[in-house]
Amino acid sequence: MKKSRLVLLAITLLCSMAVKAQYPEILSLEEQAKLEDEILKERFETVLPAIMERTGIDMWLVISSEYNEDPVIKTMLPSTWMAARRTTMLVIYQPEEGAELETLAVARYDVGEAFKRAWNPDTQDNQWKRLAEIIEERNPQKIGINISNDFSHADGLVKSEYDLLMESLSKDQQKKVVSAEKLAVGWLETRTERERIIYEQLCNIAHKIIAKGFSLEAITPGVSTTDDLVWWYRQEINKLGLKTWFHPTVDIQRADPENFDHLRSFSKRPDLQIIRPGDLLHVDFGITYLRLNTDTQQHAYVLKPGELGIPNYLVKAFEEGNRVQDHLTNQFKTGKTGNELLLGALKDAKADGLKPTIYTHPIGYHGHAAGPTIGMWDSQGGVPGSGDYPLYPNTAYSIELNAAVFIEEWNKEIRIMLEEEAFFDGEEIYYIDGRQEEIYQIPRQR
Repeated sequence: MKKSRLVLLAITLLCSMAVKAQYPEILSLEEQAKLEDEILKERFETVLPAIMERTGIDMWLVISSEYNEDPVIKTMLPSTWMAARRTTMLVIYQPEEGAELETLAVARYDVGEAFKRAWNPDTQDNQWKRLAEIIEERNPQKIGINISNDFSHADGLVKSEYDLLMESLSKDQQKKVVSAEKLAVGWLETRTERERIIYEQLCNIAHKIIAKGFSLEAITPGVSTTDDLVWWYRQEINKLGLKTWFHPTVDIQRADPENFDHLRSFSKRPDLQIIRPGDLLHVDFGITYLRLNTDTQQHAYVLKPGELGIPNYLVKAFEEGNRVQDHLTNQFKTGKTGNELLLGALKDAKADGLKPTIYTHPIGYHGHAAGPTIGMWDSQGGVPGSGDYPLYPNTAYSIELNAAVFIEEWNKEIRIMLEEEAFFDGEEIYYIDGRQEEIYQIPRQR
């Protein structure tokens, strides 16, 4: 091997080690799979029974076909299953309050350790008939199925399978069929203590990726574009063996005639803006690890020649964004609906002289997860349906919002757009890995 190739290989290895050293340890795929299965077992033992009792549903049917997976079933499959197989039917039955759950798979195989096969196609060729027999044998009071008008997460039963189910049931059992919306949302939104701890690591990794991207390691002012930085983030996430659940965005606010527009900012950002000194940068990205997701937005400023720090007018603007966050988190109380949280926070923020827009959402097994919707950028008067869902303990949220601030030096209004993960334990809410309280500066001061 030539000397130049040896040197290049050594540099590559050192760079790879440096990347890994900056982040908390990320488990191998095998270790991740083992942990995911352990957590799933814990959730069936501790989370699901309580939610079934809370909703009064003693039998839950989760039915899904390969390549058309119900959002719920994907959170119940073992780590080595990437999807449902053929038609997979899961039956979860609680004979009485406090009793251990019975978990059956009306399928050709066991579904992981939790769901034991309860159908033999060699002796009973009709899968739907076997499901009906299991239901008749247990004679539940309420049969929950995943249909919902307000939560797509809880609306995974397709029309054809619904029809087949109802055709297979007796008239007495048909009368017991109800929407499992609140059960499905409760299952998806509730975090165990172990998941809460994992979230600390996940959010820390996300923050460190953002910080590294908002530096001269990823940005060459006057050369790098916003799209270059977007792909830098994608590549960095990939280097770590992680995934992103949406394509990141990077945008710029600066002293130019361009005004802020929600539609442009959230869906039509220009890709090829060159990053220049004097720019206020904003990133929005999320990563996935151990089945959980993050969704984070932070800011950085590119120093002009001669500047020793962030301009005071931007420092004060950023403080207004933090104050809007405070007004929202001060509203969190068990039992309040998303709409109540929204309207209370908007009222208090406006009374404080701020100009807020709030569009906060739950975070968990999905990026935009199940639970109370706390505003949308185009629905500041409340969100019917998902906004009427109440706040429960042991749930996580992306505190997402912006504060509009007029900058005299730029003769325009800008938006401080923030998003940080927070955990609500039933009594208080706190940022899982802290929140951004100062704008990153590029380059960093030595």
